[in-house]
Amino acid sequence: MARLPREAFAITPDPLEAPDVLALLERHLAEMHRCSPACKVHALDATRLKEPGVTFFAARRDGELAAVGALKRLGDRQGEIKSMRAADAYRGTGAGEAILLHLIDTARAQGLTWLGLETGQHEVFEPAHRLYAKHGFAPCEAYADYVIDDFSICMGLSL
Repeated sequence: MARLPREAFAITPDPLEAPDVLALLERHLAEMHRCSPACKVHALDATRLKEPGVTFFAARRDGELAAVGALKRLGDRQGEIKSMRAADAYRGTGAGEAILLHLIDTARAQGLTWLGLETGQHEVFEPAHRLYAKHGFAPCEAYADYVIDDFSICMGLSL
């Protein structure tokens, strides 16, 4: 599938009930467990994505699930990107970028002044690293309960 413009995706808050959304989250968690040390899997499951302070979004194209992502409020006008994942059929099409830009826009609209994310240093994370860097995220100090080490890195963006 060719690269699509951001406007090609309908991005809306999602209640985490649709089978396709739940299946994509399960796939994401399985990959995180396969590519990360057990103590370094910080991806949230559907139950934790429904907690107060977390807003979960789904990006669809013509009704088909393309990507998901969440914005978690951390307090002090800070937020965190969680559970970003493009569906396999939409990798490289701009779906992940569309959801990331939506999360950034949502954070700004909520008055947040900083966004962070934690990710790994396994090769599976390289496309995500490039996407985050393209949109201004840069390595930063550990925040929340994260620890930077030979596997985990934190990235941040001032809004």
